[in-house]
Amino acid sequence: MKIYRLLSLFLIALTFLTIISCSNNEDDESIEPVPGKLQVKFENGFGNLGDIVLNQTTQTSVNGQKHQFSTLKYIVSNITLIDENGGEFQYHHDDPDQGAFIIDQAEAVAGINYINLTRIPGNNYRKIRFGLGISQSAYLLGQEGQGEFWAKAKVAGMTWSWAAGYIFTKLEGKYGTASANTQFMNHCGNMGNVAANNTPDLYREIILDLPTTARVTKEITPSIHILADFNQYLSGDIPITLNATNDMMMGSGQHLVNVTDNLTKMFKVDHVHND
Repeated sequence: MKIYRLLSLFLIALTFLTIISCSNNEDDESIEPVPGKLQVKFENGFGNLGDIVLNQTTQTSVNGQKHQFSTLKYIVSNITLIDENGGEFQYHHDDPDQGAFIIDQAEAVAGINYINLTRIPGNNYRKIRFGLGISQSAYLLGQEGQGEFWAKAKVAGMTWSWAAGYIFTKLEGKYGTASANTQFMNHCGNMGNVAANNTPDLYREIILDLPTTARVTKEITPSIHILADFNQYLSGDIPITLNATNDMMMGSGQHLVNVTDNLTKMFKVDHVHND
């Protein structure tokens, strides 16, 4: 009888320990990495001349045309981080109030515009993807669905009327042959609801490999340094010459489609800091 009682107690204790062990394992598996932060830096320049100084830095295009910028702005949205296994973390996708940013050369600090992202899942990231402009999905949320960013973009001069929508890329300055002395203005963006208006969609997504893994942890806030080479504007895959037919254009006409397609090739990741 004593042996039977001891065996019963042993089995009860073993069952109890097994339940506790399973419970602990489940708790361990449910623990997610502590969210961290990540910084994205955009540095605008001409590849062969370095950082752009507004009203000063003058580039010569492949067609021999000199040009300089007095205004250089663009919208970045829908940032996505892609980890070592191909998993994706989307940062406030199609939510301009929290996930869209204006890169303005006039506000650059030592040539750099900073975007600081919060609540990033701890992980090792190998690629970054982002949108140039605002996606149709976000725009079609309506003005109430993006009121904060719309107001910010309006103050920055990055909007038309609501029916026309956002200016995705705003380039202004001077151009010429012997010297840059003729004004130009190229404002690229969608014309509202592109399906309803039967107009081109100028929103573009860019994906870039990181030369070094961005390691987000509670203690480490990586910084991804992206260079934007604006030599692509006139000297990209589609060489462009500014003239009286295209130097004052707004919207999504073919010239501005060409400008947009050129600009999507200007980005590259220079380096990653894991500090």
